[in-house]
Amino acid sequence: MNETPTRSDFDQYMAPTYAPQQVIPTRGEGSRLWDQAGKEYIDFAGGIAVNALGHCHPALVDALQSQGNTLWHLSNVYTNEPALRLAKCLVESTFADKAFFCSSGGEANEAALKLARRYAHDHYGAYKDKIISFQQSFHGRTLFTVSVGGQPKYSQGFGPIPGGILHAEFNDLDSVRKLVGDDTCAIIVEPMQGEGGIVPATPDFLHGVRQLCDDNRALLIFDEVQTGVGRTGSLYAYMEYGITPDILTSAKSLGGGFPVGAMLATDEVMASLTAGTHGSTYGGNALASAVALAAVEFIDTPDVLAGVKKRHDLFREHLESINRRYGVFQQVRGMGLLIGAPMAPDYAERAKDILPLAIDEGLMALVAGPNVLRMAPSLVIPEADIEEGMARLDRAIARFVAQA
Repeated sequence: MNETPTRSDFDQYMAPTYAPQQVIPTRGEGSRLWDQAGKEYIDFAGGIAVNALGHCHPALVDALQSQGNTLWHLSNVYTNEPALRLAKCLVESTFADKAFFCSSGGEANEAALKLARRYAHDHYGAYKDKIISFQQSFHGRTLFTVSVGGQPKYSQGFGPIPGGILHAEFNDLDSVRKLVGDDTCAIIVEPMQGEGGIVPATPDFLHGVRQLCDDNRALLIFDEVQTGVGRTGSLYAYMEYGITPDILTSAKSLGGGFPVGAMLATDEVMASLTAGTHGSTYGGNALASAVALAAVEFIDTPDVLAGVKKRHDLFREHLESINRRYGVFQQVRGMGLLIGAPMAPDYAERAKDILPLAIDEGLMALVAGPNVLRMAPSLVIPEADIEEGMARLDRAIARFVAQA
């Protein structure tokens, strides 16, 4: 089968769970991609906040090739050196004492939610099983995580869904107070809602949630699948807020493009995951762990993290300049290199219409729901690529406004 695949092959052979753009990228280097026809694109999408070091970064390629020639997978009947190195790195760099590895953010959140209920059961009894999440949150695609997520469209038609799940309003502490109680085992929150529209939590809100957890003997879970590993300008966003969770989940940027996830917790909490209570076939395999370690070690440096915040300012300046010309956005918001621009009322729910125009101009971007243009580029994207990418976005938005 040497024939060149086409976009129509997706419709013929693949499950219709996605609606990808018409172009098929075939090669990437840094923050640039090339499609089957050789056309070049600047990548502001970053694999949805996954390609933290862009495409084919030498540090990750070296780790992949070196480990690929040594040892790939053993199963959890054995441990391996790369997994142990990665666990040590994450523990020594965060609040956590223990790490559990898996293959995705959804798996990491599934593990965190199961751990929270198991911990509450072990320490307080079966009655303490309620989980509080937030409207518009997103925590994964498993049946448990879509139920905990605050977007019913992802769980509709898959019922009956798991029970014991309540949803408060993000950034509204009073709405949490109305739901929390002695039967609450955990509150799960994104420091910045990603799929919900790139909405950062306010410091007062997160500090209040932490206090409510403490007052009600509940665990605080930070879902940092999208915000973690340098995305906000700190290794993890909880460090920006000065709030320590009991459990933290990580994926996306953790592997720089290689599938890997992690769930981090304190010794006291993680003790409830005894042998056989949970697992992941590919979790902590040597190949994924080696690449993830290379990504974390490269990103968790003063130069890279400071560079994220500098690049945030550049993105914001350009987007605000574009908006002064065209008036398509309500505002520009976000942290670090996870940036959102909700559409102005005249263009409500039309963010996705910008994407194919941007593709035509040689730029890849994202949406976060129908109303927010989202950007999650490489954390080390060159400033020249930001300048050129924004020039291409300017042309795309000019066409968008002309067609409106």
